[in-house]
Amino acid sequence: LNMYRWKNILLLISLGLLLTASLSKADEEENDDSEDEEEESAPSEPERENGVYVLTDDNFDSFIEDKEVVLLEFYAPWCGHCKTFAPTYEKIAQALEGKVAVAKIDATASKDLGGRYEVTGYPTVKILKKVDGEHQAITYDGARTEDAVVQKVMELSDPDWKPPPEAVLTLTTENFDETVNNADIILVEFYAPWCGHCKKLAPEYEAAAQELKNRDTPLPLAKVDATAESALGTRFDVSGYPTLKLFRRGRAYEYDGGRDKTGIVNYMLEQSKPPSTSVETVKAIRNILHHSSDVTIIGCFNGADDTNLEVYQDSGNSLRSEYTFHHTFNKDVMDDVGCSEGEIVLFHPERFHSKYEKKSYKFPFSKSTTKAELEKYFSSHSVPLVGQRTRDNKDKRYGKRPLVVVYYGVDFSFDYRVATQVWRNKVLEVANQFKKVTFAIANEEDFQEELKRVGLEDSPEEINVIAYDDEDRKYPMEPNEEFDAEVLQEFVEDFLAGKLKPKIKSAPKPKKNSGAVKVVVGDTFNELVMGKKNVLIEFYAPWCGHCKKLEPVFKKLGKKLKGNDKVVIAKMDATANDIPHSAYKAEGFPTLYWAPEGSKDKPVKYDGGRELDDLLKFVNEKLSSSKDEL
Repeated sequence: LNMYRWKNILLLISLGLLLTASLSKADEEENDDSEDEEEESAPSEPERENGVYVLTDDNFDSFIEDKEVVLLEFYAPWCGHCKTFAPTYEKIAQALEGKVAVAKIDATASKDLGGRYEVTGYPTVKILKKVDGEHQAITYDGARTEDAVVQKVMELSDPDWKPPPEAVLTLTTENFDETVNNADIILVEFYAPWCGHCKKLAPEYEAAAQELKNRDTPLPLAKVDATAESALGTRFDVSGYPTLKLFRRGRAYEYDGGRDKTGIVNYMLEQSKPPSTSVETVKAIRNILHHSSDVTIIGCFNGADDTNLEVYQDSGNSLRSEYTFHHTFNKDVMDDVGCSEGEIVLFHPERFHSKYEKKSYKFPFSKSTTKAELEKYFSSHSVPLVGQRTRDNKDKRYGKRPLVVVYYGVDFSFDYRVATQVWRNKVLEVANQFKKVTFAIANEEDFQEELKRVGLEDSPEEINVIAYDDEDRKYPMEPNEEFDAEVLQEFVEDFLAGKLKPKIKSAPKPKKNSGAVKVVVGDTFNELVMGKKNVLIEFYAPWCGHCKKLEPVFKKLGKKLKGNDKVVIAKMDATANDIPHSAYKAEGFPTLYWAPEGSKDKPVKYDGGRELDDLLKFVNEKLSSSKDEL
């Protein structure tokens, strides 16, 4: 019996030990599971390279969620500027260690983030600051030095920091006239809330306004939502967005400045100066004319109250970026330049004088002289028989066609001016025989891209020539080691007689072109765009961020319209192909045109929204007379 009891006791002890072990193991497994769950639920820390967090589309939002301030660099692996900035950025990360997170994003791989923050160039530096619980992106446009960046980041890290009040004035129909009419000078942007280009301009425009408002004489910037204030948009012929116009006491002038902070600020500072400078001595006017390399215009008036001076300065305000304007009230100066009170005299630079043309041109004022008449006169006499076409004046002076440009090592410095004039004199002989053609010389180093587009970049000859017809098609002259006036004359005669074939830069024709969006190249432009059907064509650049954003939308549009035989959706890489028709100009990317059936020479530039519904609505409106309206 005792032995039986003892066995039972041992059995119970064994069972107890087994139960305890099982419970312990279960507790351990439960703890392990809990730890695993904690590890799975906690986001992993992003990788760091030399103190800089590496962020992607996948880990970005979780990383910034709990941070008040984050410094971001958007870069491209191939970007030289990014590589140069990299060591500085790593030092910035070290300086901000423990204070502010410093991160970088490969915008070529994380395209969603690049699009979200409208990154169009590299490197782009932005500072995220949490305001009212939401991260606000502030573009950093200061010096790219360690001290400057760290100082700006620490400034924004202050808990009491608030974004400065908006410096750009908001105008509506109610306050527009009062504001604009009372301003000596004001820049106004007409925008649409949905416009991508407007969104890109907005931070640059605001930054410029912030700087200009703090000057001794503030220069105001304003904006108008032209979709809400449509009457103002119509009144000032706003046909695309953004449209910028400069106003002087209510009078509108076209804006031709830059679209970034620096360009806007510089333009406004220049525009705030008087349009014409006063010349008071003979010595001063002689010095101006002797050193001038471009057209100089001098107005002669009887005093500051002369009504003709007001008209003259009004035209000067419109054309100050094209010409240099002066005026004088001094009789000796008038005698020296050969004009009287109430006359304007236009001079060409001494280097362009020739026996075939006048050295100056006079315009006499009348009681009815208008600004438009002055501008027409300046334009008619601004180009010498053979002047120099430069990168600065090629669009505003040499836009007229037909045009013949002679490219060589143009250099008017003391050591080379004789050789430069020898070749120019040969061109003058020919230009004098073809007065309906504009002739110019150009420094070949400034126009390598133009020479390359027609296959002359590797020409062995000292002189190369390209003729441009009314459609801006290009006709290169075969390199000729015996270049002289006779050779040039023969080329020009053949060009005008239609005996030459234009050189059109073209990518290879696609082997298959059955997709929803037709691919157009230089050699197929006339066939696909200028044919019988309506065409909506996009001119794009492969590197353009806005083009990449539009690409999937445009593809959906093509698929939507593929069954409609009255319209073709097409695209063309304008960096790899010439556009062989002057009515279609890709001055920015993307540029869209509607080429209507039966009126291909008058395409309609599309400036509407970039969403699928916007594009479909536009096409429907253009096809409204068709039974196949979508």
